[in-house]
Amino acid sequence: MRPARGFTLIELLIVVVIIGLLAAIAIPKFASTKEKAYLASMKSDLRNLVTVEEAYFAEHVTYTSDLGTMYSVTAGVHMTIGSVTGGGFAGTATHNGTSTSCTVAIGSAAAGGPEGSVTCN
Repeated sequence: MRPARGFTLIELLIVVVIIGLLAAIAIPKFASTKEKAYLASMKSDLRNLVTVEEAYFAEHVTYTSDLGTMYSVTAGVHMTIGSVTGGGFAGTATHNGTSTSCTVAIGSAAAGGPEGSVTCN
């Protein structure tokens, strides 16, 4: 008589449980990594906004909320340029994938806060 070949039901169940445990550990880590990527893209876009606004200021001696084609944001990021004065501006970035928003302010729009640094909350 030939010996039986294959896996027993217990062996298969143990493998399924191990895979389930690994997935339960990996999925939250992946979600955290996506959140970090969204924040990084918002911060990068705000730093680029500061660079473009400063270049515009160097040429026109004022800041603007209408940069036209000089500036575009990463896919999924929504940028709002507000509090624009001749001596400063503030920008806010949000992303579809997170509830966190990031801001940056330069000059008179900084209102005593950290000028030029990106802060997220």
